[in-house]
Amino acid sequence: MTVKFDERGLICAIAQDYASGDVLMQAYMNEEALDKTLKTGYAHYYSRSRQCLWKKGETSGHVQKVVSCTFDCDNDCLLMQVEQTGAACHTGRRSCFFQTVKEDDGAGIRFLAELELIVHDRKNNPEDGSYTTYLLEKGVDKIAKKVGEEAAETIIAAKNEGTKELISESADLLYHLAVLFAAKGVSFAEVCSELKSRHKA
Repeated sequence: MTVKFDERGLICAIAQDYASGDVLMQAYMNEEALDKTLKTGYAHYYSRSRQCLWKKGETSGHVQKVVSCTFDCDNDCLLMQVEQTGAACHTGRRSCFFQTVKEDDGAGIRFLAELELIVHDRKNNPEDGSYTTYLLEKGVDKIAKKVGEEAAETIIAAKNEGTKELISESADLLYHLAVLFAAKGVSFAEVCSELKSRHKA
């Protein structure tokens, strides 16, 4: 494959969260940055303003572990799916793309990835009065019991008229599943991968 660098010796590089699909940031790479990214497994970029190579998160600790790399049809733009530590944006936000001008109707499903991050934050940084912290401190038996209760309530809601109650109970079930996954070290991405493998079968 021949990479098509522009007249400045750069290509566009886009970092996308591998779990949620959210676009985190866009920057540039020169040949050295691309080489280091592929060899180390961590995103490296070229700063046009400073005119130097830099590793994402080298000072902040907000590194990007590369899960996969894909070139576009013209070989002049790289899409990386990454495991982002902390914020990707220099403003402290997870993504650089936060200035919404048109709402995305599909954003709701991607909230599961954000929920997973919130639950993990409670696991790593317990907060007094947090229900999530309470559940995690009680352990798997307590969490699993709540999952069972919410599953039963979801079934009951499904048998009733209308969908509002079903939506509410399903949300409770998904939340408690997220907490159970965090307690057991399982991710939504792993569950989705299992579903995807079954689809191929």
